[in-house]
Amino acid sequence: MDYKKGSEVLPARLLKEIQEYVEGALVYIPKKTRKAGWGSISGARQLIDRRNSTIKILFERGVSITDLAKKYHLSEDTIRKIVYRRK
Repeated sequence: MDYKKGSEVLPARLLKEIQEYVEGALVYIPKKTRKAGWGSISGARQLIDRRNSTIKILFERGVSITDLAKKYHLSEDTIRKIVYRRK
């Protein structure tokens, strides 16, 4: 986080208004934009979501957890989390 002097970055009118509420205190002003979620920019999140959907469909068609774990190189516990997760 970068600290800036209010009188250097805010118009005088706005600075006076802020001083009415928090004179002499530190105030955090969040960024306008939110940080992108994990994998949303690279497309990794979509790939994993598609893989998990396919795993659920195969499980519903009768493919065993052991076979799915081998096919997707995941642990059986991970496969269970995928197929039993409610969404």
